[in-house]
Amino acid sequence: MIYQDREIQTKDGRTVILRNARPEDSEALIEYLKVTATETSFLVSEPEEITLTMEQEERFIRTKMESPDELMLIGTLDGKHVGNCAICSLGAKQRYRHRCSVAIALYQEYCGLGIGRQMLKAALDEAEKYGYEQVELEVIASNTGAIALYESLGFHIYGTMKHNMKYKDGTYADAHMMVKYFNH
Repeated sequence: MIYQDREIQTKDGRTVILRNARPEDSEALIEYLKVTATETSFLVSEPEEITLTMEQEERFIRTKMESPDELMLIGTLDGKHVGNCAICSLGAKQRYRHRCSVAIALYQEYCGLGIGRQMLKAALDEAEKYGYEQVELEVIASNTGAIALYESLGFHIYGTMKHNMKYKDGTYADAHMMVKYFNH
């Protein structure tokens, strides 16, 4: 999907640009994946597992830009990447075309400024415009801030997967499966 660039305001009055990820963002996006993987245990990758090449990331971004039903949205503040949000189809099969998933993450220093809420709302608006009827996501059960955000935007928990992730230290994290319906 192509997203028309849009300005949003942070809670402290700064301007963030929401826009499509572009191939020239590849290096910043790979770095973002590495940094955010170290900042939180709520994401699925360990930092050393981020092994994407620039070519792979560029190809991924082009695929999103050329797709009629998927979106990779990024936020920039003073030209610096602050986070991103992606809408992904769940497949081309007729019986799944009404569903998509959403994923969002920000650098820790930009959390709590309202950027994630506005970015997620923008992505959800695009998903609804495209014709998706439901948006699904997975969130670590102890991530109460994210769960509160998702619930405030109309998501609800429909199930919990025990031991969804296993950390290096042998501990586990459960994950809630959440869904938002547009036409129900």
